[in-house]
Amino acid sequence: MKDNAKPALAGLVRAGDSQAEAIPVTDFVWQVNDISNLYLVNTADGDVMVNTGFMDNAERNLSLISPKRSGPLRHIILTQSHADHFGGVPDFREAETVVIGGPGFTEAWGDMKRLQPFFGPRSRKLWGSTLKRGGTPKPAPNVFPDLMVDRHHAFKQGGRRFELIHAPEGETVDNLIVWLPDERIAFTGNLVGPVWLSMPFFCTLRGDKPRLVWNTLKSLEKLKALDAEIIITGHGEPIRGARKIRADIDRMIGAITYIRDYTLDGMNAGRTVHELMRDVKLPENLTIGEFHGKVSWSVKTIWEEYSGWFHYEDGTTELYHVPRSAVNDDLVMLAGGPSALAHQASVHVIAGRPLEAIHLLDIALDVEPAHGESLGVKKQALTALLDASGSRNLSETMWLKSEIAAVDQLLTAD
Repeated sequence: MKDNAKPALAGLVRAGDSQAEAIPVTDFVWQVNDISNLYLVNTADGDVMVNTGFMDNAERNLSLISPKRSGPLRHIILTQSHADHFGGVPDFREAETVVIGGPGFTEAWGDMKRLQPFFGPRSRKLWGSTLKRGGTPKPAPNVFPDLMVDRHHAFKQGGRRFELIHAPEGETVDNLIVWLPDERIAFTGNLVGPVWLSMPFFCTLRGDKPRLVWNTLKSLEKLKALDAEIIITGHGEPIRGARKIRADIDRMIGAITYIRDYTLDGMNAGRTVHELMRDVKLPENLTIGEFHGKVSWSVKTIWEEYSGWFHYEDGTTELYHVPRSAVNDDLVMLAGGPSALAHQASVHVIAGRPLEAIHLLDIALDVEPAHGESLGVKKQALTALLDASGSRNLSETMWLKSEIAAVDQLLTAD
């Protein structure tokens, strides 16, 4: 695999870098690409914004949208409580603008903000090199919507009808669909994930409250029932054509339902979560992309959604505070030192078993973090995983690249 190989999602979140003007979706809807896109809807009585982009890019986004403005900004609708959707609110908001969020927006953003010391380093590891935010990124603004939708809210502006429909849990519990019933246009935010026709990320590597599979399926059914002619998502190009949209939604519902049933049936059959992750495969007619979430990760999240945190197969120690790593010193001593573990790990790498190798190396490196032989073999194992991944999934790719970079840093340290 070439070093410059990039996952498809990386291109989507950087699509605005070279954008010179807003893109027409229709003759009254305009798109500006950002980490998550923002959209302007013209009416006969001023404008509506659907999301406002990321705070770092607000000045650029304003300059791209301004030529397409038709009057006062009457409403800003936020499809979810992540900063790449609401970061530009202070810059776009006008004196009379009504900001609308979904149920639980304030609480969900409050939880995310409170945990920034926890989430921040994780996000930087997974997204830092893709977003290229620089040394002093802007903090996310405190946004408090003027109106919070419960389940459904409708309004009319300049002769254009808008319906806001609560549809968790694409990425947040407060997720909204913005529906224009007369034009049959639906703005979905990240209800279907950042990439259309792909596996949801039920619990991100950064860390999140798990997104419930049955809520996701219900929301996809809501979206399907609209019978939209155009779907406008958080990233990429709009999806056009009612027949294609129905078929795509059916495929996503089918894939998610298959994974849920596969997982629950496996639990009933006494199979472990790792066995199910290893063996899962979607039927060809239900195969969808794995650009953000992955099928095997979905199995793990669904397993824990239904069974909770206690894994019976791991036994008594799961109930208490002492981790398995507490005996790493004993294991290294019994093995004859970290070099013995590194040698056996190398056997696993050569045999095409990089994960088994990393299990051994993590024990050795926990005891002796700068052990050169173990670090060298770990780099080989991580590189094998990265090559096998094909760089299709952004989180997996960036995690593995970050781990390789950390190993390189230790190998070159004085």
